[in-house]
Order: sequence, then structure tokens, then C-alpha cells
Amino acid sequence: MKPPKPASRPDRVSLWRYMQLFRQDILSAQPARLYRAWMAEFRTPFFRSYMMNQPDLVKTVLKDRPEDFPKSDRIGEGLRPLLGNSVFLTNGETWKRQRRIIDPAFEGGRLRETFPAMWDASEAAAGRLREGVSEIEAQTSHAAADVIFRTLFSIPIENELAAAVFDEFRIYQRSQPILNLAAFVPLPKWMPRLFRRDTRASAARIRDLIGQLVAARADEIAKGTAPDDLATKIMTTQDPVTGEKFAPEEMIDQVAIFFLAGHETSASALAWALYLMALYPDWQDKVAAEAQALSTCDFSVISKLSVTRDVFRETLRLYPPVPMMVRENTCPEHFRDRDVPKGSQLVLSPWHLHRHERLWDQPDDFDPARWHTENGKACQREAYIPFSTGARVCTGAGFAMVEGVLILARLLRDFEVETVNGRNPVPVAHLTVRAQDGIWLRLRKRQR
Repeated sequence: MKPPKPASRPDRVSLWRYMQLFRQDILSAQPARLYRAWMAEFRTPFFRSYMMNQPDLVKTVLKDRPEDFPKSDRIGEGLRPLLGNSVFLTNGETWKRQRRIIDPAFEGGRLRETFPAMWDASEAAAGRLREGVSEIEAQTSHAAADVIFRTLFSIPIENELAAAVFDEFRIYQRSQPILNLAAFVPLPKWMPRLFRRDTRASAARIRDLIGQLVAARADEIAKGTAPDDLATKIMTTQDPVTGEKFAPEEMIDQVAIFFLAGHETSASALAWALYLMALYPDWQDKVAAEAQALSTCDFSVISKLSVTRDVFRETLRLYPPVPMMVRENTCPEHFRDRDVPKGSQLVLSPWHLHRHERLWDQPDDFDPARWHTENGKACQREAYIPFSTGARVCTGAGFAMVEGVLILARLLRDFEVETVNGRNPVPVAHLTVRAQDGIWLRLRKRQR
């Protein structure tokens, strides 16, 4: 049985129908030809859009000339009520300044320092699991949010403020489509955006709660009692160019994206990884055997989880949490014998690139061993971007790989997972790639 993949739409549909499909799910809104195309053009009355799957074109946009292809404001329109002016949405000098302050918190040695918090979160996650049928996305969301709060603010998910942020975010998730009208119709900046009332209200509540956490940490920093965690590191780091630190409102923006990117994406990947383990019990047994090494909190144990890493990497290939990225060209371009007008929307799609039929061997198959083949090694270099690539590569990519591998191994050390008849998940993309009706698994205590 192959891993689940959403059905594709007919090759030609009206713009109105495309907008309807896109709001429901951006994956099934795309035609099947994109799994073979090097470049595809879409025209609307308002702008042109080009999806690019050819590796050298992706490299040009993301790695070679990133300043010529800033992030498009169109996708960001739908996320601004929550993310404000965060590093995820900014461009140019603002983005550079934000990265100069944020990046030091995630440099090499910090992973080792944050590992005990990840370990504690993985232990807590295993302790929450119970035998029987369970919707596993809820469990992985809880675990990933716990990691964020422990590493960022040194508090567990059970903390009153942390729990309130997590609960409110679950409301926000389902009220917020990945794009709103502004993604299709270029609106002037002065025009009010058409956000749903519950989306705007939920985003405001989340930001208020995060503001309380930031204010409390600022007070601890002033008193000299703040723990040495990621929040303290970021809030006390000066921009080496300007000497400035983040103002409180800026820090709220950044914490919002840390929570969205670090919690939502990790929860998605972990849930799909557990489902794939249920679908392929031979690989599950290999991961469980490796997981026996998890006896004490020691960062070096990660190096012993090589099969688990291959499994998690393959999960990110099949189900990249962020399925599409959109850039905008600042000057006219000429790609693959096509003139690309200035201001066009350039879509880089990990979802299609990772399953491209002209690049990968058996692209729709789950095969963690592929990473040790010549094809797999070549595609990993040229056609694998679950965390983006280039200047805007995800700051927390290394963090996410350690977290995902550790929690996956830890849960399978104690529990066997099995599929549930009649509960086959269908991938859809809202904020991230999730299952339409959740991922349901049967859990059973593992016999040692």
C-alpha cells in the first residue's frame, strides 16, 4: 500500500473554481501534470504565477539570487493578524536585521544546551499516551508545543499561560485558510483586509498571551533572574550592525512565528511519521530497536538513531509541512524560453519537487533506504527542501531534526502503532500539511 496522496483536479478549471478549491486545500487544487512539469504557468486577471520544479531554477531563486526574489506579500496577507512583522514575512533590511538577532540563538552549541528540554518533552509525551485508538495529531501537537515552551521560555505546556496559548492556537488553526482574497486580488495597502472575525479575534488573544510571557521575561532579565533559554538569548542579543535589541512588540511577532513554525510544522511531520510507521511495521520495528538506546538524557544518543533519522527525513519528503513557498521577481526574467514579467508570483513547491516523477526513483513510495542510493543522494542535494534553502533556510532546521527524531524514537520505544480500518488519512494543506479528518492510530504497549 502506498502512502496517501490527495487526488489532483482536472487540468482546466475556471478561476472561480480554482479559488474555491485553493481555499479548501492547495494540494488537491493542483493538476497532476505538475508532478512532471519543470515549469508551469498560471494566468489570472490580476497576476501571473509560475510553479518551478527544475532544480537549477529553484537554486536561482532561493540560493543564487534571493534578494531579487523576495517573499511575496500575497500569502503573508492571511497570516499578518497573528505574525505581524515577523521574520517569516519580512524582506530586505528589516529581515536581515531580524536574522542577525535571531540566528545566534540557534547556532551549533545551542542544540546541545536545549536537548534536555527536548528530552523532558519527549518523556512527557510518552507518558501521556494510552493504549487504544487515538487521534495522533492532537498528541503530536501537544508534544511539539511542549518542546517550544520548554526551550523558549523554560516552562512546560502545563503552565497556565502556555496552555492558554496552545488552546487558542487550536482554534486559530481551523479558522485560518492559508490565503484570503488578497492572495488573488492585489489590494491597496490602505484597504481593510477581509479576515474572518473569529480569525482576527483568535490571533489577538494569542498575541496578548504571548505578550504576557514576553513582559514577564523582560522583568526577569532586568532583575538578573532569567533562565538561559532561547527567549533570554534572543531578547538580550544586540544587532551587531545597529546595536539595537528587539522591542517588546517585535519580540511578540518573533515568538508568534517560533510557535507557528516550530510547533505546527513539527506536529505535522511527527503525526505523518507515526502513521507511516503503522503502515510499514518492518520499519517501525527497526526504529523501536534503535530506540532502546534512549536510556539517559545524553545528546550523543542522537547519533545512534540513524534509521529513525532516515525515516523522519523520508516523512518530510512525502509530507513537507510547508508545501509551497511564494516569491516575487523584482525585475523581468527569462526562464525556460519564457518571459516572466516583473511582479509575477514564483511558486516553489516542496510538495511537487519531492514527488517529481522525473527526479526521484519511485517518488510516491515510502523508502527510507533511498537516502543511501545514488539517486537519493543526488535528489537530497538538488530536490529536497523541507526547510527551504539558501539565505532564508529555516533557522530551526537543525533543531527540528533533533526534536522530530528524538520524539519519534521515544514514542515507539514504548508503544506499537497500527492503522485503523476505515480511517485512512487524506492529506490537505491549511497552515501545514495535515490530515482532513485527523490521523487515527491504535496504540498498544510494546512488549520488551
